[in-house]
Amino acid sequence: MKRIVALTVTMLLLAVLPAVAQTAKLGYVDLQKALNMSSAGQSAKAQIGERVKEYEGEVQRRQADLKKMKEELEKQAVLLSEEARGKKERDYQQKLKEFQRFTKDIQEELQQKDADATRRILEELFGVIKKYGENNDFTMIFEKTESSVLYADDQVDLTEDIIKAYDAQSR
Repeated sequence: MKRIVALTVTMLLLAVLPAVAQTAKLGYVDLQKALNMSSAGQSAKAQIGERVKEYEGEVQRRQADLKKMKEELEKQAVLLSEEARGKKERDYQQKLKEFQRFTKDIQEELQQKDADATRRILEELFGVIKKYGENNDFTMIFEKTESSVLYADDQVDLTEDIIKAYDAQSR
């Protein structure tokens, strides 16, 4: 849907463009690049990366515990009574479920943190782009995506200017 709207806007612009081409000032911004290269974007990535490292240790410890528990269960299977073996098997299955739940919760938490950071940074970038466009007399500023900007001269790429303006605002 977003691509259809972007394509429609582009087609309308192309139809109207000759009439306003003499006075229009156009530019584009690669929002993905601005998101990844801005100091706020890099900081958010680093924070999420640190969180991943923290969880990796916990995941490895729990995996090792599960492996040890499974090996002990297999070694003792012949020696244990049916009741004792059943209890150990249920304990193992319970720990396995807890581990799976833990890893799923971690993934959801990290995805949510990434989505929250992305949303916050994009909202701030939109404000910077609007202000930049107004201050520099732009008629329109497009988002560079593969589906909406098929060609654009690098001279109208405002991404680096927007990153600088955003980083300066964030300080």
